[in-house]
Amino acid sequence: MKSLEIENLNGALVSVVGAARSGVAAVAALAELGAIVTLSDSKPESDLAVIAHEVRAAGTRCVFGGSTEDALPAETALVITSPGVPVTADVLVAAVERGIPVWSEIELAYRITAAPILAVTGTNGKTTTALLLAAMLQEGGRRATVCGNVSADEIKKTLVEAAREADPASDILVAEISSFQLEWVERFAPRVAILTNITADHLNRHRSFEEYAGTKARIFAAQGENDWAVVGYDNPASREIGERPGLARRVWFTTEGPPPDDGPCAWVDQGTLTIRLGARESEVAIMNASDMPATLPGAHSVANVLAAATAALAMDVPAEAIARAVKGFGGVAHRMEWVGDVNGVRFVNNSMCTNVAAAICSLEAMDRPTIVIAGGADKGLDFEPLAPALHRKARHLILIGAAVGKMEAAFRSCGYGAISRETSLEAAVTSAAEMARPGEAVLLSPSCASFDMFRDFEARGAAFRTAVRQLEERL
Repeated sequence: MKSLEIENLNGALVSVVGAARSGVAAVAALAELGAIVTLSDSKPESDLAVIAHEVRAAGTRCVFGGSTEDALPAETALVITSPGVPVTADVLVAAVERGIPVWSEIELAYRITAAPILAVTGTNGKTTTALLLAAMLQEGGRRATVCGNVSADEIKKTLVEAAREADPASDILVAEISSFQLEWVERFAPRVAILTNITADHLNRHRSFEEYAGTKARIFAAQGENDWAVVGYDNPASREIGERPGLARRVWFTTEGPPPDDGPCAWVDQGTLTIRLGARESEVAIMNASDMPATLPGAHSVANVLAAATAALAMDVPAEAIARAVKGFGGVAHRMEWVGDVNGVRFVNNSMCTNVAAAICSLEAMDRPTIVIAGGADKGLDFEPLAPALHRKARHLILIGAAVGKMEAAFRSCGYGAISRETSLEAAVTSAAEMARPGEAVLLSPSCASFDMFRDFEARGAAFRTAVRQLEERL
């Protein structure tokens, strides 16, 4: 495939595939570089009228619902693809066959800014880790912008947008990165890359778990010897990736024991979160685990803090500032978010929980008997591994959404039978409130995608909040 430099895009034909937010941001960045841009999307123009009007007014050619030939004009020099477009899409397959370079939008972002990028990927914990890291940097007097795939209500900025706005002399970009965004990277080399963990997810898009894990590993591929790779040791798949040869300085983090060797590591030493960045460097005590705030419950939160703190320390943030940021952390919307207490029952919104591993972590973090609301659109996952946590933590399970049949069959086959079904989230909240006793909790922990009933997980979480508010109003 032909190589292309960013400085050669002036006057070049570039095709941007996908008219979602990242695609539109890429169009704006390419226009600044002087490229001649075609924006294409498989949806009809009637579904994208506002976007079409805006980008056409800026001089961009648009192709909606058209052919591959329309999306890839002759002499196209580069394709930028949005993360929502699968690698099997006809337009991307055609681009590869024609030898046209294909970049993800994060590759474009990396090439247009000299600001350091701190990137967080993994199956679970990405958003919390990214927001913790940004808070630590800010507490340490640094200018940090949260961007990328992060989605926590008010935080929605693509890495391309952040790259265009960044001052390389003062700004640090903290980017949540998905596996979809890593499918088409070439030189993307974060100053610090964090891999939290890898468990089964998105198997309706990736052809196998191995392909999914391999895509995640690409976050480290282009890093150099002055970069940092912060890797979860307790998760077998992330550990295997961390053990591969690489140029970056690797730092393990673990909550399950002492450091695996005498190299760089972050761990809990007799109740103290501790980090060692080099084999011959002194250990740095960050804070006592007992001082973790209520907004960061469970062992998985300790892991997130260790990962973020390691990255912050690598960026020269003092340990005292890191500890202050953790203790003052306000939590993340839709991630174990306390919504309210009604009649002595605690309601917790974990709508972002879209896979089985996340559901297990959220259940293990509960400190009281719990009524669980789960279900949604299946992503090709095996639900049986959730059953032991249900046995330990869930007094009752209420299922909703398209995957109810598969989920109920899986759990009953494992001996968990305290299950009922409801036709809507609102009905599930009402049913849960009726059966919950004072001192118990109701946890929305779907374990599934939201697209069968809601626009996205944020809309699902907002509906849960509204249903809880309505309970309060009826009192």
